[in-house]
Amino acid sequence: MRDPLSVLTDAFTSFLFGKVETTRLPVRTSTGQAQAVYLPTAAPGLGDSGVIIGREVYSGKGYIYDPFQLYGQQLPAPHWLVLGESGNGKSALEKTYVLRQLRFRDRQVVVLDAQGEDGVGEWNLIAEELGITPIRLDPTAALDHGIRLNPLDPAITTTGQLALLRTIIEVAMGHGLDERSGFALKVAHAYVNESIVERQPVLTDIVERLRHPEPESAEAMNVAIDDVRAWGLDVALVIDRLVDGDLRGMFDGPTTVGIDLDAPLIVFDLSHIDRNSIAMPILMAIVGVWLEHTWIRPDRKKRIFLVEEAWHIINSPFVAQLFQRLLKFGRRLGLSFVAVVHHLSDVVDGAAAREAAAILKMASTRTIYAQKADEARATGRVLGLPRWAVEIIPTLTPGIAVWDVNGNVQVVKHLITETERPLVFTDRAMTESSTDFADDALRAAELEAEERAAAFMEQHIGDSSESTVA
Repeated sequence: MRDPLSVLTDAFTSFLFGKVETTRLPVRTSTGQAQAVYLPTAAPGLGDSGVIIGREVYSGKGYIYDPFQLYGQQLPAPHWLVLGESGNGKSALEKTYVLRQLRFRDRQVVVLDAQGEDGVGEWNLIAEELGITPIRLDPTAALDHGIRLNPLDPAITTTGQLALLRTIIEVAMGHGLDERSGFALKVAHAYVNESIVERQPVLTDIVERLRHPEPESAEAMNVAIDDVRAWGLDVALVIDRLVDGDLRGMFDGPTTVGIDLDAPLIVFDLSHIDRNSIAMPILMAIVGVWLEHTWIRPDRKKRIFLVEEAWHIINSPFVAQLFQRLLKFGRRLGLSFVAVVHHLSDVVDGAAAREAAAILKMASTRTIYAQKADEARATGRVLGLPRWAVEIIPTLTPGIAVWDVNGNVQVVKHLITETERPLVFTDRAMTESSTDFADDALRAAELEAEERAAAFMEQHIGDSSESTVA
């Protein structure tokens, strides 16, 4: 029962202003309709067209990424850099991304597979599942009629051949060619291409011509023939050592017939090459230039060139220069270059710092998995990441990464289907007898990371002005 004073007050108010209370009928609604009353906030997404990656950690929204769909207004370049320490999910991300891209009929992928497992490259399972035989570059197998790629393949332009020869020699020597050595190489290459027409010229032909230059080449420059021979001697020795050393059998013969460049997935298995030798950057340079002239065509296909252990490319100024040209050229023909690197310090502090910076600048998409705090700070400075992202990188657990797509920074949990799971994990030797336990542990770790990350965001950037209505 209401007190007399309240009754009197209400009566007086009604007399002055009219009746102020109304009887509101009950409303029945669904949670789907009622959610509009309390609008959630989250960072803007990348659209709904392309390849599903997983879900954004803080909003739970599906995260979709495709450089070909985003290229133009949202993405100035289609190239992608993936960073992070081993065991955090880089390999699983790359493999599921490729498998999902291949569901589009106009996609084609080349992978340089530099890591091995069980005597084969780690992409071997996926290749087998798709009915594809990897192109295994192996010095031992090459001597027994294995796969060969010819740097002097007629499919490569003469300008491309000469640039590739210079790169091979400069990587092996550790410094650039001087003018005299460069001249000796140029005249030897020109003579070999002009005089050998009944077969493919090969590297040993270049070596032979450097040792025995033509008198016309000396006369053209008004120098003695012995001088031209002396200028080319070091170059001849380097090429001879390469074709008879770490790279023997793989590049000193005609290109193997039957390499299917029209397959949806092409895997170059480099796992039998010593990753710490000069053979690896030379190998990547030869494969890259060969693909540039034989694989990339103006046929409206969207191509992805994924390179494991990409620091072999970015950390060599000579190889990096070749790939810079490939990236600029390929962008006009629908090429997305994906570089996978463990640490950014592997490339930005090396001899090719300028070339590395140029390639990093072309990569408008950056995905960063867990790193130690000092490495995360260095990565943040180089890539221009916001402070909150730098602080959260050391706390990330496997499968969760910071994605920076042309300034759109989000934390994303990569999702793997049960069909994909046996194809993408590369630690079978460690987990084959305890799969269920490992899966449970991974899911528990992911849940813990999400809760910790959500708490961090609520504390530090819950009222960020950069958020938007979902």
